[in-house]
Amino acid sequence: MKSHKFIDLVKVYVQAGNGGNGCSSFRREKCVPNGGPDGGDGGHGGDVIFKADKDVSSLISIHYAPHRRAGNAGHGKGKQLHGRNGKNLMVKVPRGTEIYDKETGVMLGEVLDDGQEFIAARGGKGGKGNIHWKTSTRQAPTQQTDGIPGEQITMQLELKLVSDAGLVGFPNAGKSSLLTRISDAHPRVAAYPFTTLNPVIGTIVFDDYTRLTVADMPGLIEGASKGIGLGHAFLRHIERAPHLVFVIDMEGIDGREPWDDYTNLQNELQLHNKELMSRPAILLANKMDMPNAANNLAEFKRKTKTDPIQVSAETGKGIDEFKNALHTLCKQQG
Repeated sequence: MKSHKFIDLVKVYVQAGNGGNGCSSFRREKCVPNGGPDGGDGGHGGDVIFKADKDVSSLISIHYAPHRRAGNAGHGKGKQLHGRNGKNLMVKVPRGTEIYDKETGVMLGEVLDDGQEFIAARGGKGGKGNIHWKTSTRQAPTQQTDGIPGEQITMQLELKLVSDAGLVGFPNAGKSSLLTRISDAHPRVAAYPFTTLNPVIGTIVFDDYTRLTVADMPGLIEGASKGIGLGHAFLRHIERAPHLVFVIDMEGIDGREPWDDYTNLQNELQLHNKELMSRPAILLANKMDMPNAANNLAEFKRKTKTDPIQVSAETGKGIDEFKNALHTLCKQQG
């Protein structure tokens, strides 16, 4: 079965509705010049609105339909009838979507919380009918104004997924297996690099009914801050995670040394955004069920001066300890 394509960067053209024209008309009334003005106003054009929705996880719908237009308004009519207002266009986007002016690169806004809205383009105001020009000395004005065109702009939407914690690790570190073990998520798991090509979010439900979301980020490699491998496709999403979980393959299955992995992960985060290294973090020694893991762990502790939580996503060893530590960390940070 094919998986849904994940899109986190799109260009979108938005056009708000045009305002309706005001009407110039006269009613028929005895002894009143031309019957008296009774032209109504035009309606207001519809807005284009981006709305964050917790059930939307990708910008794929906009990728395949990049032109979004709100409804035009109706024109005013006689008998002072107001033109109908144009229909707003509500575009659902994932939480964590940032909105930029495509031409200038200026960030215009973002939607982070479920239900939060951002007006991307405002509809044009309706024109005035000739009723507004009637005075004691001008009983039969013919003036009216046309509606104002709606705003139109080309934007770039950039998704940075919102989660409570992000799993950081090299390919084959076991992040996907770990997420499957601790949450309701079911990412693809296999023994080859870049199994996870897109961020996957799982939810942990604790005994006290609190819930935490954990994101399995695409595997990081050395040089990612320069765009090597999945590069910024990884680093962009980790910016939204207030807590980090470093997942280290303590077996060294791909021939890398675990302590080098930890150092390189820190370096890549530092090069991308120095602020990332100041975030609260948990360090996990994964694959502790493997034969070389215990010896590597001793060397890891000596070289890094750390004492990681020992886990095995395969057997479940240490998983409860890790979940409790994550729960405590997130609770302490509010």
